[in-house]
Amino acid sequence: MNYEVHDPPPELKDFIKCFWILEDEKKELKVRQRIIPDGCMEMIFHFGDLYQQYFEDGSSIIQPRSFIYGQISSFIEIAPTGTTGIIAARFLPDGLAPLLDIPVVSLENKAVGIEKIFGKEGKLLESLIINSTNNEERKKILQFFLLQRIVNPTTINKITKSCLETIFLAHGKIGISELAKKTAINKRKLERTFITAVGMSPKQLSKIIRLQNTMSMLNKKQYNSLTELAYENGYYDQAHFIKDFREFTGISPKSFFEENLQLAKLFIANN
Repeated sequence: MNYEVHDPPPELKDFIKCFWILEDEKKELKVRQRIIPDGCMEMIFHFGDLYQQYFEDGSSIIQPRSFIYGQISSFIEIAPTGTTGIIAARFLPDGLAPLLDIPVVSLENKAVGIEKIFGKEGKLLESLIINSTNNEERKKILQFFLLQRIVNPTTINKITKSCLETIFLAHGKIGISELAKKTAINKRKLERTFITAVGMSPKQLSKIIRLQNTMSMLNKKQYNSLTELAYENGYYDQAHFIKDFREFTGISPKSFFEENLQLAKLFIANN
């Protein structure tokens, strides 16, 4: 399995967190993989075989060849149908909204085809990426498309950007009242503006960022006990931490790190 992460060019750094490429000819990822919320939306292209997505009711679908996945409020389960070949843009929490003509909140928990969102331009983009002969070319095509969509960088909302910086600096350990106070913004206006730009509330994103930070410490074994880890990350106690962990992953911390969830662990390591 080969997983690469690439920084965006300077012109895209206010919108894109990274570009990533995943290839797996040996089918190491053949078991179901659990993807955990991280507060980022993604534009994904399968130049390899497609992935199957599973739902809690036992049903499943084949994901589109290319799509944007909006904010996810809980884990999703996917598995390859063959050889994996993926290139994707991972957006900053507020990075996708300026590129779209539709509300980002309408994409929540959905994989929406690129053509449905961008029309003929999206169809051409998919064709160019899928038919490219190497990943460097694919990355350049994707970057060019995104640069063309960002016609006015001032579309970045300063209120949201300020809130995001505060949330990340606090590792998610901050409530909406404290956030409003620190940023000197009316609480109702803050929440309304934030949801429009990010696709979820500041409270929900803070919970996700806090859990991601905690999972990173777990993954790196930077703790002496779960109780100590819980307190350090702003949970009331160990039970509170495990409750939040189950909400976003569907399983306990012990089960998560015992299972063969390679994709989730790769993404945690690079968040």
